[in-house]
Amino acid sequence: MRAFALSSLTLLVWAAVVFPSATLAQEKPLKVAILNIQQAIAQCNEGQQAAKALQAKFAQPRADLEKQQREINDLQNQLRNQEKTINDDTRNKMLRTIDEKTRVFNRANEDATSEFQQAEQDAINEIGRKMLGIISDHAQKNGYTIVLDVSSPQTPVLYADSAIDITPKIIELYNAATPKAQSGSAGEPSSSKPPAPRPATGTGATPKPPEPKPATP
Repeated sequence: MRAFALSSLTLLVWAAVVFPSATLAQEKPLKVAILNIQQAIAQCNEGQQAAKALQAKFAQPRADLEKQQREINDLQNQLRNQEKTINDDTRNKMLRTIDEKTRVFNRANEDATSEFQQAEQDAINEIGRKMLGIISDHAQKNGYTIVLDVSSPQTPVLYADSAIDITPKIIELYNAATPKAQSGSAGEPSSSKPPAPRPATGTGATPKPPEPKPATP
């Protein structure tokens, strides 16, 4: 999944990163691991499957929005091409039509994007909650004192040896724990994006064409 956008998941993860109590930590050497939770969710089988399901669910709304956008573009092109030959009455009617279609498009675009983002976040949270159990269990079994989530650019980790990155292991363990989820595209991270084209901005604005969707969810 757009690699999934995980703004709220970081809050979900923090409680699972410190093992065990401070008192016990003083009695043994510090053992640290790093984890990219966004990558783990996007690349696990269930994450890829969820991203594909989202794309399928929102394919028709996206197609409808693209059609509306083409209609607005066509009207704007028609107005530009005929502007010198049509009277003011006809021109004003065309402008009103473009304005109305643009308002309808923008409302539909915002609604579809909001619905998509909510569905995406629900899928992320569901997988994230289950993955936290995998992370906690793996960390305790392997004696990690702390596991740092480095998926956000704001993470205060300037350097970490790749040898302490447990992301591939967590993906492997999660896939093993959820055998019903089928694997996605061979080894490629999934990425999901909101299905809606960019909003138009009113009379005279040419709506930009929809951004091409990635080959993988």
